[in-house]
Amino acid sequence: MSFSALSLIAPLLRALAEKGYSTPTPIQMKAIPAVLSGRDVMGAAQTGTGKTAGFTLPLLQRLVKGAKVHPNHIRALILVPTRELAVQVAESVAAYGKHLPLTSGVVYGGVKINPQMMKLRPGLDILVATPGRLLDLFRQNAVHFSHVEMLVLDEADRMLDLGFLDDIRTILSLLPKKRQSLLFSATFSAEIHTLATTLLHKPVHIEASPSNSAARSVKQFIYEVDKSKKPALLCHLLKNNDWDQVLVFCRTKNGADQLAKRLNGAGISALAIHGDKSQGARTKALQEFTTKTIRVLVATDIASRGLDISELSHVINVDLPKVAEDYIHRIGRTGRAGLDGVAISLVSADEVTLLSSIETLLGQLLVREVASGYIPTHSVPLTQLKKPHPKKPKKPKKTGPIQSPTAADDHSPTVDSKRQTKKVHKKPRWSGTPQDGSSYPKKTARKKRRK
Repeated sequence: MSFSALSLIAPLLRALAEKGYSTPTPIQMKAIPAVLSGRDVMGAAQTGTGKTAGFTLPLLQRLVKGAKVHPNHIRALILVPTRELAVQVAESVAAYGKHLPLTSGVVYGGVKINPQMMKLRPGLDILVATPGRLLDLFRQNAVHFSHVEMLVLDEADRMLDLGFLDDIRTILSLLPKKRQSLLFSATFSAEIHTLATTLLHKPVHIEASPSNSAARSVKQFIYEVDKSKKPALLCHLLKNNDWDQVLVFCRTKNGADQLAKRLNGAGISALAIHGDKSQGARTKALQEFTTKTIRVLVATDIASRGLDISELSHVINVDLPKVAEDYIHRIGRTGRAGLDGVAISLVSADEVTLLSSIETLLGQLLVREVASGYIPTHSVPLTQLKKPHPKKPKKPKKTGPIQSPTAADDHSPTVDSKRQTKKVHKKPRWSGTPQDGSSYPKKTARKKRRK
């Protein structure tokens, strides 16, 4: 099947041809017709499956026929969890829509807000945004949502992991009820299903691969090693294998910085990327890694979404993630667009519980190896697949009505709800005489003390 069989208009087909795309991926074959029909969509898709084009192409086509955008308004909103993913999606929107009379932009935190406010002043047909910065702009009257026709929540599971649920609920309350909504996620927890019930109306369910699973094109195995020898084993693997691009994951920011320093000291070019780095430093590190100026990029989970490197061959987990679903997002950086990839995890004995959770999520036990010269003193205990226990959805927080932009700027302290409902007993004021006719004693005036 070709893209032309999906009823896409000529300008979009032209843009696809210029990028060298001729055949749609499975997720695109399912998502594009569903979005073009105007239905809400709930999609399960791993990274690297062409999901972004799956919702961007029909979104562009549906907006072409609409009215002209008003100043400070937007017609379509794409919410993403991280700055890197926001930039990636915005670039895709611009590339696919280059032959259409539509405007687009991207906003995210970590940079000055004034240029983003200027960008929004004439209005945008499509806005890609992270939730926090979008609300900042709304409170400053820089963006209005009354004309939003389409909403996309991309990487919804990651947004919940990062604590954006309250921000998402606030944004949803500000949008018109009559709109088309799309939700895409690599994994589906109970919280995601709860969010979908409030966001989507009779959605079309599409699935490119089983949810909570890794891509089949990625070969996965682990090295058993003592925790103290993980950096040395990593250097050994990099020096003895011809891997030109390797993405390495650490659990902590400090750990990423220390590991990058260790690699550079061993003659292996590396840079670290994490949340404490400035946006400029993060962009530079990604650019140098993409252009192969450096060989290794050491990252925390912030880079597990939004990194789009088409030929990345290897991902190495120096530390296993605390959340099993993050393992899938990490290794999803390799084996993209049908290419083969390799995911290696360096596992110590104290991580056996994390390893068991990952294997249970995958539904398979990972192959174990031991590197020569790095035989662990404490071997990793054997694991077995356990029956997964679904998490109970969290009860939604009770939130009051959304304040207007002017009221939201007022940072005066709010009154505690308990104080509002607490009864205050005051001494009654007496006037006249009691019912029995007696009189009350008069208050004696206090004598003023002389200074």
